[in-house]
Amino acid sequence: MSSGALRFALLGSGSKGNALVVEYAGTRLLIDCGFSAREIEKRLARLDLMPADINAIIITHEHDDHWKGVSRFSRVHDIPVFLTPGTQAAKADDGLAAIELYSPHELFSIGELELFPYPVPHDAREPAQLIIGNGDKRLGVLSDIGHATPHVRAMIDACDGLVIECNHDPELLARGPYPRSLKARVGGRLGHLSNAQAAALIGEIDASHLQQVVVAHISESNNRPELAQAALSEALSCAPDWVHVANQHEGLAWRSLVNR
Repeated sequence: MSSGALRFALLGSGSKGNALVVEYAGTRLLIDCGFSAREIEKRLARLDLMPADINAIIITHEHDDHWKGVSRFSRVHDIPVFLTPGTQAAKADDGLAAIELYSPHELFSIGELELFPYPVPHDAREPAQLIIGNGDKRLGVLSDIGHATPHVRAMIDACDGLVIECNHDPELLARGPYPRSLKARVGGRLGHLSNAQAAALIGEIDASHLQQVVVAHISESNNRPELAQAALSEALSCAPDWVHVANQHEGLAWRSLVNR
């Protein structure tokens, strides 16, 4: 049971799978389900959670690193899945447990948590990212976005916590092992944020409320944690180790947003 603080943890983050848990007052949501159902179960156990503790799954878009385990995990454990109409259309043949559609422009609530979805430029059918709040604190989740729009900046402004994509370093991407077409996709306007783009975005918002900043979706081939931390810490005028990094294999343990 939650202590009363809004808290979150990442089961893993990167091109091989993404999943995040947000908890408040007994409501627990799984944001994306990009690992096999069995792997999701194992990673939940590391957080002292069982599948029965999850009230709902929210899918941001249909790419496999965010979708992989959702069909089986939702069916086996009878957990409803929330997704946009575009994501549903892109995965029309994938059986799920109960489906709930959400608009990327409209607030909705699940239990004690409010979700404020917002559309992002990414090469998926109808991708959305989320602000998740409890009426007091707000956690911004921003990943899988090729460039920041004014609406994105407005949505993540003055959040108390931020999970933000720092996918690649442009020089490492250019020298890296990806084929030219994939490099163009990753670095394009419908791809993923670089360290510099994420840092620039943070520099354009009110970051004075931030208690937790987490680097997400970092590439194992085209980035290094210390580069992402250096970029964001400069934008935040903080020590690099104040910025946490969620990796592919261990994710990140519980972080809390508390009243000051």
